[in-house]
Amino acid sequence: MTILGIDPGTIKCGYGIIKKNGNKQEALGYGIIHVPGKLEMPDKLAYLYNEIENIIRQYQPAECAVETAFYGKNIQSALKLGYARGTAIIAAVRGRLKISEFSPKEVKKSVTGKGSASKEQVNFMVKTLLNLGSKEIPLDASDALAIALCASFKPEESEKRPNSWEEFVKKNPEKLINTHNSSLITHNSK
Repeated sequence: MTILGIDPGTIKCGYGIIKKNGNKQEALGYGIIHVPGKLEMPDKLAYLYNEIENIIRQYQPAECAVETAFYGKNIQSALKLGYARGTAIIAAVRGRLKISEFSPKEVKKSVTGKGSASKEQVNFMVKTLLNLGSKEIPLDASDALAIALCASFKPEESEKRPNSWEEFVKKNPEKLINTHNSSLITHNSK
């Protein structure tokens, strides 16, 4: 399965594409979408949408993982981040991708084991996990790859354990013994 990770932003938007094959992941591509600063916000979002749409067309991912908004002191930054997230999600929905969202803390913990890891620690672990050696990867791009990796570490729907007996029965009817036809049941009719 191919997964697109998005580290949203209206100035720089990181993206990373990985391919998951069993327990192995490999980087197919990564980079930063540099949104022209001279554009007004609606045009920035249109530019971002078109670039994400081109990436989706090029790599044909099945899933798009997007980092959720974090709460900061600057409300304007949070709003702009929300615009970028919405734009990425709409591009993914229009591309018929499965959408998953992860908090920054969840992403960091999934690749470094520590939810408060620095961007540099995330960058190092992304390069290690994807066997990218000493390649220079911009931090926004390594964050996007980390988001894609986080999504790849989540079990597939078919791999998830059922939450209840009823859910298990619905997913696995072939595993139930048919008591009406079972040879394990004997009747004494005297």
